[in-house]
Order: sequence, then structure tokens, then C-alpha cells
Amino acid sequence: MRRVSVLLLLVLPVAGLAAAAGLFAPLPGGTFKSALQYEDAKGGVRIAPFALMRKPVTNAEFLTFVKAHPQWQRDRVARVFAEPRYLSHWQGATELGPKAEPGQPVTWVSWFAANAYCESIGTRLPTWSEWEYAAAADETRKDARKDPAWRERILTWYSRPSNQALPRAGLQAPNAWGVQDMHGLVWEWTDDYSSLLVSGDNRNQGDADKTKFCGAGALSMDDRENYAVLMRVAMLSSLEGSDATANLGFRCARSAR
Repeated sequence: MRRVSVLLLLVLPVAGLAAAAGLFAPLPGGTFKSALQYEDAKGGVRIAPFALMRKPVTNAEFLTFVKAHPQWQRDRVARVFAEPRYLSHWQGATELGPKAEPGQPVTWVSWFAANAYCESIGTRLPTWSEWEYAAAADETRKDARKDPAWRERILTWYSRPSNQALPRAGLQAPNAWGVQDMHGLVWEWTDDYSSLLVSGDNRNQGDADKTKFCGAGALSMDDRENYAVLMRVAMLSSLEGSDATANLGFRCARSAR
């Protein structure tokens, strides 16, 4: 998918970025064995040091953003950047209302809007590899993926009906990296979500019919017991940048300086 560059009208001053530093957890990076197969990284994906938001972006935080950037308000945003359901659960263009509590993670937000938010505070969306690396940790281990009990807990979270009201962000205990809510709260946009289409037949790469790739993705996974990763890949692979859903939010990342 060709992405449209987003022109920002505001970048936080240095003091603002310093104040936001506590919102991010530092991760050292390293060689990480993804659950997905990569032809050019069979020994593992190399991840540079980076920092990740400890919690997903909330309705209150995104409200501050759209007030400062009126072009991202739901009644002004260009349809190429956001579908008609964008922020549809808010009571108004700049009013949250009873269906969007301030502390809940923001949802019904497009990739373009999420990307613009991160850029506005001098950050970016995390890559899929960065997200998967951070999400592999439990409360005490930096990689808990081989623990059947941990995997079962994640699947139990994901089995919760999607029509239930979202909990407030930050209620879960931090994982070993100091990051919260990586599982069991909302799905999350990544910077490279549209490159996650994987197929057992390389001749299919670039095929516009995304619906045929969900099953193929399962065959292209190294760890086929990691269903949580498969579910996220299938979800993200099916989306366009303007799409928005009731359980899709985001958090920001930044490269180590």
C-alpha cells in the first residue's frame, strides 16, 4: 500500500518531550526469534534499542491531539485518511461522552491518525518486530512464549466478547520491560502492518486479495502454538490505513538516541 505522508502542524517543544519521557519504557533490543518466518533473517530479527509507551494512547490523550490538530477531528478529516466510523464512539468531534471514558484506550482510530499522533510528539509507531519483542514478556520473564500457562492466559483474554466495555488502560501489571496492556486490552497498529501479508507461495506476494492470506499466514509461522501472534497478523493484514474498528488502538515508540 502506498502511504500518504502526513504534514504535521505542531511538534512538541523539547521540554514537552522531556516531560513525556516517563511515559516510555526503554528496551535494549537484540536478536529476537519471531514467530513469523523471514527469508532474510532465519537466525532471528535484529532489533535496535528503542523505547515503547508503557500504555496504549487513551481517549483523553487523543482528544488533546485532535483539539491541537483540527484536521484530525472526525468531522474534518479527509476520507483518504479515515473511514466514516473514525472516532464514531465519541459524543462529538471534540467531546468524549459516556461511550468513551478518558482513561480507556482510544479505538476507532485509523493508521494515518495514529501515525500523525505519534509524529506530533516526536515519536513513531512501533514496527511489528518491536511490538512482538515487547509482547513476548510476562511479569517476570523477558520471553515467556514457551510457557503453556502464559499462552493459555493470553488466549483467555482474547476470548472475551468484543462488545464488552474496554477497561481503563494501565490496570494490568507491567511486564518485565515495564510495559502494560500488550495483551487482552486492544489490538494495536504497527508502522509496517501492511507488510505482514505472508503466503506459502511467493508468487502470491502483492496479490490485492487479502482475504486469501489469513490461512496462508498460519503455514508461514515458526511457532504454530503462538496463536495470539497469528490472530494479530491476520487482523492487521486485513486492514487498510483508513480503517477503524472498535478494538484497535495504538501506542508510540521511539528509537534510542
